[in-house]
Amino acid sequence: MASIFSKIISKEIPCYKIAENQEFIAFLDINPNSVGHTLCVPKIEVDNFLDLEIKSYDKLMSFSRDVALAIKEVVPCKRIGMSLIGLEVPHVHVHLIPISNMEDMQFVKKVKLNHNQFDSLAKKIHTAYSLSNSI
Repeated sequence: MASIFSKIISKEIPCYKIAENQEFIAFLDINPNSVGHTLCVPKIEVDNFLDLEIKSYDKLMSFSRDVALAIKEVVPCKRIGMSLIGLEVPHVHVHLIPISNMEDMQFVKKVKLNHNQFDSLAKKIHTAYSLSNSI
């Protein structure tokens, strides 16, 4: 059965897309810990990041870094936290979370955004990503 992320990749379900290439997609988490919380997902459906081929893992980390740099340019924060948990959706995904303190990484406190806020934020981060990756 296809994961919710596979359905997003195949465009069966909409998302607030940040970046995409042949192997990966990045989009805003719809239940974010903080403004700018983004998921980076390989287009191949693999449950555990340890099952990714090492080349795919390395490329996912590189893609995630590029997305994190774009988020950092748009969202005020001290750092971009990264988490690979994998329990909530059986499809590898990297959480990139703008953080100012340790509590921002605990997946307990959530922020609410409306459609316009999500859409505007996605466009700003996408623009920052596109500008830095257009070389």
